[in-house]
Amino acid sequence: MYIHERDNWTDFRWDASQVLLLQELVCRKQGLLFGRLSSLGLDSKLRAMAENLTYDVVYSSEIEGIRLNVDDVRSSIARRLGIENVKYTAPSHYIDSVVNVMLEAVQNYDQPLSKEKLCAWQAAFFPSGFSEGSQIEVGKYRSNEEHIISGMFGREKIHYIAPSPDRVEGEMERFLAWFDSEEPVSSVIRSAVAHFWFVSIHPFEDGNGRLARILSDMQLARGEKSDYRFYNISSQINKDKNHYYDILEKMQHGDGDLTEWLVWYLQKLIDALDEAEAIVTSILNKSFFWQKASSIPMTERQTEMLNLFLDGYESKITSKTWASLAKCSKDTAIRDIQDLVEKNILVIDIPGAKRPSYSIVYDAEDLTQFFADVTITEEKGIPYLCALFKGKKQVRERLLKLDAERYLKDDLPLSNLLGKYCSYLMAGK
Repeated sequence: MYIHERDNWTDFRWDASQVLLLQELVCRKQGLLFGRLSSLGLDSKLRAMAENLTYDVVYSSEIEGIRLNVDDVRSSIARRLGIENVKYTAPSHYIDSVVNVMLEAVQNYDQPLSKEKLCAWQAAFFPSGFSEGSQIEVGKYRSNEEHIISGMFGREKIHYIAPSPDRVEGEMERFLAWFDSEEPVSSVIRSAVAHFWFVSIHPFEDGNGRLARILSDMQLARGEKSDYRFYNISSQINKDKNHYYDILEKMQHGDGDLTEWLVWYLQKLIDALDEAEAIVTSILNKSFFWQKASSIPMTERQTEMLNLFLDGYESKITSKTWASLAKCSKDTAIRDIQDLVEKNILVIDIPGAKRPSYSIVYDAEDLTQFFADVTITEEKGIPYLCALFKGKKQVRERLLKLDAERYLKDDLPLSNLLGKYCSYLMAGK
């Protein structure tokens, strides 16, 4: 029996004892994130939002097997938000359509949700009226049975059968009324419930998963009362895609107890917030760097390369890497790097190394004197730098795995590591 075949199937319930602590942790991390964001100027906030929405669009599409070019998505979002100094490309009509839907949803989170709006959003995902080479119904609820299947032709496995087409209109009326209603349940929980409820109705022939994740974001935005989105769950779902589908299927065969789904969803939100913290740190450090380096003359190529590494490109800065990324000769790369070393923008990691690597100089001052008890810890396979700043402030910053490995192998000096991840703390010294 599928969940929608039960009487009063949307009377969802859960074990509060398993959910409450995770919910509180999500809310606490939301507060900490928005607290850090308060120190950012408008331009930096827009850039943080753009970076988040870029990967929200990319990963939400990837969950459905659609691969989008990251630079094209970033360019489309930057244009819509009016962000300057971004490498503009010519995104496809599809990318622009998807971006428009995402921005409309998050920037108008407080507007009522309607059938007409949902239908318009779904149509925007399929501007040609085709999906995977087949013509589909766009801009309207489905008129066909919807079976969620996997496997080769002739050996298909049915995972879920959605409510029959004649039920969709009524089911969606109930969903929309609930979505815009007020009830004493946190937006975090409502976000998870909205996601599950919508995909279980499966009102459209295609695009339901992407819309469900957008509706989740809308509920979170309503709770935060903010049209800025700095974290997303799509990237975390994409990392655990198989479990995502498995748990949805299990709940869709269940009796309305959503405890397991809520626990999993909240854990993914926690991971998303941790990832957003790292993005904010990167933006703060980048802003601090350019405050210091704004008056130093550089070529356009040098500026672009520095911004690439400042944005978290996971690679050592070497002449070989520089030449490859900048599409220039190795000799030109060496000249670029040496010029920046002379200007104290780059510093060699290990003097005398046969194949030298370099780090960006965020602050001319040696930061090691301000930090104590520096350790590298690991949580869920993710490395973190933990330290005490000026004897009183506990610091915990997420690291790129490459940087953690290099530091532990004595291939990256502590001063360079602290500069990359903690220099923003020096802004207020």
